[in-house]
Amino acid sequence: MLKIYEKYIIKNFINKFFIISLIFLSLIIVLSILEEISFFKNSEVGFLFPYFLTFLNAPITLFEIFPFIFLISTQFLFFDLFKKDELNHMKNNGLSNLKIIKILFLSSIFIGIITVLIFYNLASSLNFIYTDIKNRYSNDNKYLAVVTENGLWLKDEIANSVIIIKAKSIKNDNLGDVVINQFDQNFDLEKIIQAKIVNINKKKWIVKEPTITIKNISKKDIPELEFQTSFDKDKITNLFSNISTLNLIELFGLKKDYEMLGYSSDEITIHLLKLFSTPLFYGVLTVLSSIIMFNFKKDKSLFFHFILGILMSVIIYYINFMFSSLGNSGKIPISISIFLPILFISIFSVIGLIRVNEK
Repeated sequence: MLKIYEKYIIKNFINKFFIISLIFLSLIIVLSILEEISFFKNSEVGFLFPYFLTFLNAPITLFEIFPFIFLISTQFLFFDLFKKDELNHMKNNGLSNLKIIKILFLSSIFIGIITVLIFYNLASSLNFIYTDIKNRYSNDNKYLAVVTENGLWLKDEIANSVIIIKAKSIKNDNLGDVVINQFDQNFDLEKIIQAKIVNINKKKWIVKEPTITIKNISKKDIPELEFQTSFDKDKITNLFSNISTLNLIELFGLKKDYEMLGYSSDEITIHLLKLFSTPLFYGVLTVLSSIIMFNFKKDKSLFFHFILGILMSVIIYYINFMFSSLGNSGKIPISISIFLPILFISIFSVIGLIRVNEK
């Protein structure tokens, strides 16, 4: 059973977390609604439609800034404890600073587990609906890219033709074992192009040694064929980059499909490792914020602590971004790109914990 002071600290911390989350959620909605209204200004949609899409997309954005919400929530909690002189009362009853930090650390980890298992899966599902609806009003709606256990599938529309492309593998600038089916607007088959290797460095693909079949008659005497599409390597990569629309089960499934296709699954692996390390990251940030609060004068204003929290959040964000970029580019191992920033913050926090009881 939790003791009274433990319940009091946890309750206040959760209250601060919810209040700060609502503040940031409000800011996200206000900023996002302007973008959605601008996007649909030339479309015939209802007045409330942009607001509906904004609410669909807001939860996943909120999830991405949860680390900083934990950091700022901890600061505001200690600001209240300092202001009401409650820490001295707790110390007089045998509660040390280390014990307070331990309670907050474990609370942050528990909340982190809940946010990953429940909130993230819900937010990613809403984000998928948002992306699906938004694509219907996008100029790219006629394009489609899907990875399945059978390979890579692309749908394109060029010069009044509908094109369905299937490839068994993708490596560097090339697709392997490619079948291109070209249909007219009535979906009658015009021709089939088959090739072992297709270079997709540009939107005008280079098909090596193609076999072209038209009305059941095949030709193989062409060494190279240029084929115009709406896709190149970069566009295909970008179509697969929005993994925030997938829940945990779907991420594991997509990772397996990527590996079967020969396509790099590093981005998915990094995303999964980030999700699994999220509760620990929340806990470490809470400890860091607590130590900083113990080392600042207790008469600092609320505005000062808010600015300090934002500054710390920006620094930590860029550290994480730098290591993630190095991991995605293959310059450092994926596991190091995720856990090294947490290790740095943990070491800094442990150093600060040594004398925290003297504060």
